[in-house]
Amino acid sequence: MSTTQSLRARLVDELKAAMKSGDKGRVSAIRLIQAALKEKDIEARGAGRGEATDEEILSVMQKMIKQRQESAAIYAANARPELAETENGEIAVIESFLPRQLGEAEVKAAIAAAVAEAGASSMRDMGKVIAVLKGRYAGQMDFAKASGLVKAALGG
Repeated sequence: MSTTQSLRARLVDELKAAMKSGDKGRVSAIRLIQAALKEKDIEARGAGRGEATDEEILSVMQKMIKQRQESAAIYAANARPELAETENGEIAVIESFLPRQLGEAEVKAAIAAAVAEAGASSMRDMGKVIAVLKGRYAGQMDFAKASGLVKAALGG
């Protein structure tokens, strides 16, 4: 069974468990994840690929987290702590399905390895390095932050 299948099965199992326990916040967050995955699957089928890949699913979940972090910050800045709390609750549920995030030292080591593997020597090779990182560490690092570190590693 692939990671995608087990992640999809885990979402269904977690949804059932949350419904049985009456955890409405978790039920809602898992349903949001499932809706985003269905949307991604439709997009993938439209491109003739079948279901979304592991990397695509992890990317969708990271994007969902980023959106909620931005919303929570806006709510907190506008004195709406109850809405910020809801967003933070959804973030926690989504993160529970992601692989462990790499620490800063691990990210730097991964970037150094990817630069060497891609044979990168200048900023023109940044795309190759990011592709290696995305293939190997999907869901384990924030690629927006990583791209800045790759740029620095390539002397940009």
